[in-house]
Amino acid sequence: MTLEQGCVQVYTGNGKGKTTAALGLALRAVGRGLKVCIFQFIKGGGRYGEHLAAEKLAPLLTIIQTGRPGWVNTKDITDDRRTAQEALVQALELLTSGEFDLFICDEINGAVGFGLIDVEQVLEMISRKPEKTELVLTGRNAHERVIEAADLVTEMREIKHYYKTGIAARTGIEM
Repeated sequence: MTLEQGCVQVYTGNGKGKTTAALGLALRAVGRGLKVCIFQFIKGGGRYGEHLAAEKLAPLLTIIQTGRPGWVNTKDITDDRRTAQEALVQALELLTSGEFDLFICDEINGAVGFGLIDVEQVLEMISRKPEKTELVLTGRNAHERVIEAADLVTEMREIKHYYKTGIAARTGIEM
């Protein structure tokens, strides 16, 4: 199966669920025999539940994790920017290869927000997307120009979160 038309989707906002929504879409696509790549920006050093699932769903589901362990060094983004720029080159090569029906750039909006990737680079990626490939961009604070270029934009809005009551990230739910 191949898609008749690929669109650009953006999942953004301060609420929980952006990556989770993209993973749900990936699962649906794999279930229909589509080939999916989840390319994770600024996420490194950890194996989350989705990585374990991808091993079981290979070769239809591939996850590529980039970034260093921990989070972005907001005091000096030099190393993180270099890593993100290298990752962007790899992501663009994979996206334009035509190998994948669904290509998810997880946390790319956050990478733009931290100054690791320029919004113009994301817009270039959107413009180079193959016609029959669905492209999903996740992360907080999606740039207005990315929102304008997208076909679908969903904002996750936090109303209440158990993290504020002291419940930390849990294996199998957040990780």
